[in-house]
Amino acid sequence: MSPDSLPSPSFYEQVGGHETFARLVHEFYRGVADDPVLRPMYPEQDLGPAEERLLMFLEQYWGGPTTYGERRGHPRLRMRHLPFTVNPDARDRWLAHMRAAVDTLDLPPVLETTLWDYLQRAAFAMVNTFED
Repeated sequence: MSPDSLPSPSFYEQVGGHETFARLVHEFYRGVADDPVLRPMYPEQDLGPAEERLLMFLEQYWGGPTTYGERRGHPRLRMRHLPFTVNPDARDRWLAHMRAAVDTLDLPPVLETTLWDYLQRAAFAMVNTFED
């Protein structure tokens, strides 16, 4: 097999795999923990279960382990977020915490742009009300 016929690494592998996504998600939830709008959306006393779910989702989405699907089935992101008031303020707060988390990764620009573009699109797609 020639080097040209080897499969190219997944985005998951290109950014550093589990370590990178674990750091991203952990940093994100550090911000959420003190956010007066977002924190009440997480019913668990400890944000650990939410952190684990987001980590599994992002890893699977970007070509890593398929643990999310094996444990939780199809992501159905909009449906899973319907019980919560996800208005533009909540979206913008989510994005601010995620932006701060992405900035800690020090990714090459093309990889950072790819990740950030997806996160922005996902956040805008989760808005389910324009009321407070």
